Amino acid sequence: MKIAMAQLNYHVGNFSHNKQKIIDTILRAEKDYVDLVVFSELCVCGYPPLDLLDYREFIHQCENAVNEIAEHCVGIAAIVGAPRINPNTSGKMLLNSAYFLHDGKIQHIQDKTLLPTYDIFDEYRYFEPNNQFDVLEFKGKKIAMTVCEDLWDDQPTQGVFGRNRLYNESPMEKLIEYNPDLLINISASPFSYSKIWGKKNIFIQKAKNYNLPVFFVNQIGAQTELIFEGASLAIHPNGIIHNELNWFREDYQVIDLDEVSRVSDDRETHDTYGVIAKIHDALVLGLKDFFHKLNFDKAVLGLSGGIDSAVSMVIAQRALGSENLRVLLMPSAYTSKSSVDDSKKLADNLGVHYDEISIQEVLHSFTSVLEPVFRNMPEDVTEENLQARIRGTMLMAISNKFGNILLNTSNKSESAVGYATLYGDMSGALSILGDVYKTDVYKLAEHINRDEEIIPKNIMQKAPSAELRPDQKDTDALPEYEFLDKILFQYIELQKSIPEIIEEGFDEETVKKVVNMVNANEYKRYQAPPVLRISSKAFGAGRRMPLVAKY
Repeated sequence: MKIAMAQLNYHVGNFSHNKQKIIDTILRAEKDYVDLVVFSELCVCGYPPLDLLDYREFIHQCENAVNEIAEHCVGIAAIVGAPRINPNTSGKMLLNSAYFLHDGKIQHIQDKTLLPTYDIFDEYRYFEPNNQFDVLEFKGKKIAMTVCEDLWDDQPTQGVFGRNRLYNESPMEKLIEYNPDLLINISASPFSYSKIWGKKNIFIQKAKNYNLPVFFVNQIGAQTELIFEGASLAIHPNGIIHNELNWFREDYQVIDLDEVSRVSDDRETHDTYGVIAKIHDALVLGLKDFFHKLNFDKAVLGLSGGIDSAVSMVIAQRALGSENLRVLLMPSAYTSKSSVDDSKKLADNLGVHYDEISIQEVLHSFTSVLEPVFRNMPEDVTEENLQARIRGTMLMAISNKFGNILLNTSNKSESAVGYATLYGDMSGALSILGDVYKTDVYKLAEHINRDEEIIPKNIMQKAPSAELRPDQKDTDALPEYEFLDKILFQYIELQKSIPEIIEEGFDEETVKKVVNMVNANEYKRYQAPPVLRISSKAFGAGRRMPLVAKY
């Protein structure tokens, strides 16, 4: 049997686009004499559709699209993902389903059993879990179809609350009773740099545990903050990866089932595509898709001469093109000459249009107007925030006048501890680095400069500073980023308590200060733009904290 793995980029709710992309791939597969072409989870409507699933017309369009796709599956079969109305009227309205299409119609349906409700997932809000299992027979082979999480039944929970497994049931334990010959999993599994090998190992272990070839088809592309890497897999029953599709790009590969089954050597899989390179490519794809799927094309950002805006600018230039990006330099009396010069050099290196507007006169106007109210009080963070807010206003003026969407350049470390100004440098439609810790921003800069100097060395070497007062350094208010980021990772990603973090060897006073800053600034993050998610716990929909809690 020849199986085509179709790793495609879908657009939520764009039925004509998704449907045509699927049909075109089926027609291509027919020319390649393919027997079965496999697409990803909810590919018909795009993933995640969220509350669009509450609209009956949306579900009807899904049904119509599935039926139209089935009409093109005559001499070839296809597996597609789509929601369907639950025939059991006592449960949730919908099921998350894998459809097997052949002979011009729907031949078999397998619904999703394990519905994730952690992090960014909330599938119990929409779907009823499946409790019916069966395999399908095609070309003399018994095929077990599963949907994404249905193969994640034994993923660890790090022993939280004494639990070692997230789920108590295993769909494959049900399906294996029917003696399948191969296992197909259709997924929409978003990228997380900390789960790269963990995700692979799930499918490797399933192949080994059940002695079955496994075909895992994942979608690629970005849907607002979620980025899907693709990296679909064909795995031999002994756990050897036979095929791995491209990362962060559409891909299509035809695989002979017999060849997958015959691979028996013990070769190791070496991943030369490093984590930082993956993060870089994920951010470029995330930004590119955000603009493309919203029919935006031009962007603007503020260029300060610091590492965050520099890396953000490179990502934006690579995603959108130099001709679609403009930057604004907004020096004040506290901005060093090197920051301005470095910014200009970076813009010239990338061929990006820049404007320079001093904010000093505007700042003077603000402080003069406020002077009677402040009654000659000493300058403090108020005047610092005024500078940030003036810059935010300037950038929004450029956005409004020229139609350039404002991009936010703050990093995760700053966002975590509130080292950012509401309605100032927190402004923007999308945060490029909002899920990237400061230490990783430097690593991204090194990756960008690996072949030539794009970001001026001076930007990478100077001490981080907001330059909002004389001789200001980030370390005036924060621990060194090397230590700050490690504490933040323990608290945010690993969800450890203050005593547990201290036990890891961190200074008690510093840990308490950092955690208190994170908790106290939740209200700021609640008003922040969506961030491109590249970690296992990003700010936003995947981390929902009460604003007024005392913990």
